[in-house]
Amino acid sequence: MELRITEIFHSLQGEARSVGRPTVFVRLTGCPQRCVWCDTEYAFQGGQRRDLDDIIGEVAGFGAHYVTVTGGEPLAQPNCLPLLTRLCDAGFEVNLETGGAMDIGGVDARVSVVMDLKAPDSGEVHNNRLANIALLKRSDQVKFVLASRRDYDWARLQLDQHALADRVADVLFSPVWGQLPPDQLAQWILEDRLPVRFQLQLHKILWADAQGR
Repeated sequence: MELRITEIFHSLQGEARSVGRPTVFVRLTGCPQRCVWCDTEYAFQGGQRRDLDDIIGEVAGFGAHYVTVTGGEPLAQPNCLPLLTRLCDAGFEVNLETGGAMDIGGVDARVSVVMDLKAPDSGEVHNNRLANIALLKRSDQVKFVLASRRDYDWARLQLDQHALADRVADVLFSPVWGQLPPDQLAQWILEDRLPVRFQLQLHKILWADAQGR
């Protein structure tokens, strides 16, 4: 049982609920989406085929409790699901970062899903699988990466229409790096009194766009 892996590395979690925690990242290769602001295009192709035992052994070698499985789009590889289960069985606290276009129904219930719903300016809003919303657990998180006021207004509508703040632990609003000024997004959130968590990408503040960070 194999997966195509772009990289496995140890860093600080840059976003979501566990921001700042030492975390092992398992970045799977491949993604069916092409967001215009994507910062991991290097994971679209290439990578190395590795079996699950090899992957889990390397993860364990870092000595961290937290693991994030990301991409690309990790769920584009079917063997992502058994990897998630094996990581949970090994005692890790596991996050899955997914773009929201793939079915999350088969994800192990012990995994915290961080689902990124794509706003209009991403170019991928039409691929959002809204049926996933009904599958979200209270321990999951929904992320919106926003490039404009149009994106913000769309995200606010999704927040209301799907009662997301009542469904999941955290709803995350994040500005596209270098496009939407962070203070502008913060001001909109405060003015509208939204029940969301504002976030910046810690890894970009610390290391810019360095691969493996």
